[in-house]
Amino acid sequence: MAPSFTARIQLFLLRALGFLIGLVGRAALVLGGPKFASKTPRPVTEPLLLLSGMQLAKLIRQRKVKCIDVVQAYINRIKDVNPMINGIVKYRFEEAMKEAHAVDQKLAEKQEDEATLENKWPFLGVPLTVKEAFQLQGMPNSSGLMNRRDAIAKTDATVVALLKGAGAIPLGITNCSELCMWYESSNKIYGRSNNPYDLQHIVGGSSGGEGCTLAAACSVIGVGSDIGGSIRMPAFFNGIFGHKPSPVHYLNHKDFGVVPNKGQFPLAVGAQELFLCTGPMCRYAEDLAPMLKVMAGPGIKRLKLDTKVHLKDLKFYWMEHDGGSFLMSKVDQDLIMTQKKVVVHLETILGASVQHVKLKKMKYSFQLWIAMMSAKGHDGKEPVKFVDLLGDHGKHVSPLWELIKWCLGLSVYTIPSIGLALLEEKLRYSNEKYQKFKAVEESLRKELVDMLGDDGVFLYPSHPTVAPKHHVPLTRPFNFAYTGVFSALGLPVTQCPLGLNAKGLPLGIQVVAGPFNDHLTLAVAQYLEKTFGGWVCPGKF
Repeated sequence: MAPSFTARIQLFLLRALGFLIGLVGRAALVLGGPKFASKTPRPVTEPLLLLSGMQLAKLIRQRKVKCIDVVQAYINRIKDVNPMINGIVKYRFEEAMKEAHAVDQKLAEKQEDEATLENKWPFLGVPLTVKEAFQLQGMPNSSGLMNRRDAIAKTDATVVALLKGAGAIPLGITNCSELCMWYESSNKIYGRSNNPYDLQHIVGGSSGGEGCTLAAACSVIGVGSDIGGSIRMPAFFNGIFGHKPSPVHYLNHKDFGVVPNKGQFPLAVGAQELFLCTGPMCRYAEDLAPMLKVMAGPGIKRLKLDTKVHLKDLKFYWMEHDGGSFLMSKVDQDLIMTQKKVVVHLETILGASVQHVKLKKMKYSFQLWIAMMSAKGHDGKEPVKFVDLLGDHGKHVSPLWELIKWCLGLSVYTIPSIGLALLEEKLRYSNEKYQKFKAVEESLRKELVDMLGDDGVFLYPSHPTVAPKHHVPLTRPFNFAYTGVFSALGLPVTQCPLGLNAKGLPLGIQVVAGPFNDHLTLAVAQYLEKTFGGWVCPGKF
């Protein structure tokens, strides 16, 4: 399946266009971008900001710390840092302080013991932020689309309601890419988010505002969604943890996912609904499983999160790149060397079985993701067109006209969205091509699932490069396929931070398991955090 000459020419022209647009963007950044005295926020000095969600909840339950002091500490940090990173796009400080006061009043009454409090409200008083694409009552819910700038959520998304019911206190909503379909979080309503490790670099997307908010210690737990890496890429670029749970479409459950997706915009429909996953994002690995238990609600019974994992008995497999796809960038040596350090540690210190593998079909990662997005629904209907989403199913949008307007600075859409709308029909596969790559996907999935079984995990790069500078993704539009492939394959994945490179940018790795073996990836995440340090506070080094 070598790429045709025509395909290579199309790719060259696409990259050339992206390069030119990237140059314009970089020039605009240099000439007119925001100027800050430092390229990173100030490091954290308040001890409360350096505790996990679980630790904070325990201290609050034990009445050793007042909830109102925790929330105020986070509000102070947000006011200090958020103007630099633009992660949180709408605050709810007044409501949060009222909710914190109510928690302290409840605890002062001493009507329940600590065990009862933990069982009822495992995240009692813990600060939370939510991706703007999710409904949070009283907050905007536009997904960065100008047509929806006045849309206000009248209720909570299911996962938001579950986390609030568990005691978490939302501080605000976080930025995302326009319609959640690009890996740089920037839109015409809220502007661009910046990486706290270097403000000139991207935060990823589409849950990028959530990623940088957590990394900058402006929140401790957050909500994201993922259909091609929208949890894992921001988690990687910002040096935090992010988990894409197992979907359940292979079992034909009505709600399709372990974690409910209801209450976000745009909500995938038809075949694509089977691949959209809502999941937790956080700074500390110990918060992943408790968050997942709350967010899944009744769906948690499909997982085995309480099963004890003996890491030494796991089988580890690893692969340092996709095998040489002409679409993607080569993997940075920093990332390869970091992955090999992990492998050596697992072999020599943990004493686990570690095997290097070459899965040849991984080089078709992008094609497998496109096949997933090209799939028709069970009713035979075509997938919803992105250009229709841009118009919010109302006024017709002409991508070519919007491109002309964009060149004149008049379009209300971002260039990645315009580009996707222009190329949408070219990217979508014909039935013949879809069937070809669907067969590849099924073969690769079987190969991986058989290899991993119920006691194996697969280590794979989260992205071929560390967080690039702003606008650079336009010249490398296919690199997201390093995460997107596992969405197409329907497997659970946890992105784990692995320290910083010499330039102070986060390193990391994806940990993949077989279906419904999320407990394996989460256990490995905690081990890697303990061994390699996990999240590193921006500005510390």
